[in-house]
Amino acid sequence: MGNGEVEWSSMFWREKKNILLITHYGFIYAAPQSFIGINYGDVADNLPPPTATARLLQSTTISKVRLYGTDPAMISAFAGTGISLLLGAANGDIPNLASSPAAAAAWVAAHLPSTSSPAVSAVSVGNEVLFADTSLASQLVPALQNIYAALPPNSSVKVSTVNAMDVLASSDPPSSGVFKPELAAALDPLLAFLSKTGSPFLINPYPYFAYQSDPRPETLAFCLFQPNAGRPDAGSGLTYTNMFDAQVDAVRAALDAKGYKDVEIVVAETGWPHSGGTDEAGATAENARAFVAGLVSHLRSMAGTPRVPGESVDTYLFAMYDEDLKPGKPSEKSFGLFQTTTLAEMYPTGLMRNGTAGIGPAMAPAPAPTLPVRPSPALASPPPATIPGQQPQVTPVQPGSAAAGGPSALCAPGTATTTSRGAAAGCSSHSAAESSRTISVLHILACVWLMYLLI
Repeated sequence: MGNGEVEWSSMFWREKKNILLITHYGFIYAAPQSFIGINYGDVADNLPPPTATARLLQSTTISKVRLYGTDPAMISAFAGTGISLLLGAANGDIPNLASSPAAAAAWVAAHLPSTSSPAVSAVSVGNEVLFADTSLASQLVPALQNIYAALPPNSSVKVSTVNAMDVLASSDPPSSGVFKPELAAALDPLLAFLSKTGSPFLINPYPYFAYQSDPRPETLAFCLFQPNAGRPDAGSGLTYTNMFDAQVDAVRAALDAKGYKDVEIVVAETGWPHSGGTDEAGATAENARAFVAGLVSHLRSMAGTPRVPGESVDTYLFAMYDEDLKPGKPSEKSFGLFQTTTLAEMYPTGLMRNGTAGIGPAMAPAPAPTLPVRPSPALASPPPATIPGQQPQVTPVQPGSAAAGGPSALCAPGTATTTSRGAAAGCSSHSAAESSRTISVLHILACVWLMYLLI
């Protein structure tokens, strides 16, 4: 080709999930993908400004963010970004929200933006309540109902709660997935509410914890989307090649058994720590990279799960940054995908739009206009005593989940990464800024015009 001539080596459009990939000399431009989100926790003392985080996420294909609370600075930082938010009401808020429709209305008025930006897609009332605090179980659905009733007319905001995998009595093989009978008094009305309102069942599957309970090489490959023999499920006749699919399908089987095939599953958390203690098998940067990159590739493939093929599960990766103030084992502090100082990736994930590892140091940007998000009203029930700003701790998946891992491409051929635990890793391929080729203005305009026509 002549100098400056553009070669399109591949292009495809998937309207349902709003994906557009355009390759120029092997360089991929990716539009935001509606099925990939990220958890943004704040249990740390070294986080960059929320506006820097919002700017970083705009350089990725991540299209939505889960917040564990309703910090006004975090919410307003995403105004005008096109990134939607999943907001959280704390477990300690549940009694008051359940007992008082007025308190629920005040919560909605205080925390949901009064404008359409940023967009709030969902509210999670509580986190792993049925696992962490069963005393709140009977109050959970009334709280959900009151929050839902307080939403503006014709609101598209979904209202749900996040569940631990511990709600399952069985998950191995996936077709045997069934909810714990002792949770029926709380789960049955919850599932009925989700079905009636069209809200998703939020779940926290962690293949990492499943591997810790069975630290064999074949299990590690199964969890990391790496080549393996696969695990057949005699109950369904399906074969599983990764733990993530098996855990999700175990939940799907449990929902189907209850008669709720219409209730969608959304993965509220999943991830892999890049470092950990000596007793934490598999907590390394190499394994974290394999899991996250493999999962992202799997979601983008639109393969779905064996039980529900052809559609990616909406998934929120855990987490944006390491959180150095979190209690528990060293791994609990080490799930971050991005460094807090440089805003570079901890390791290559395939999430960056421009092929780079980040957007540069997190210099304090000029203050962004804040939305009229009002302070939270006083709640009659005090929140549990925790570290300020702490979200509920990630809880392990119970042993017994079954699945396996398929091939994954971590970086393009010829890439190199660091081997030290927790160090940032990078691909050796050049970014667009390093390319010796230049795309003319006319070609850029032509590309934009073509994308516009496709849309």
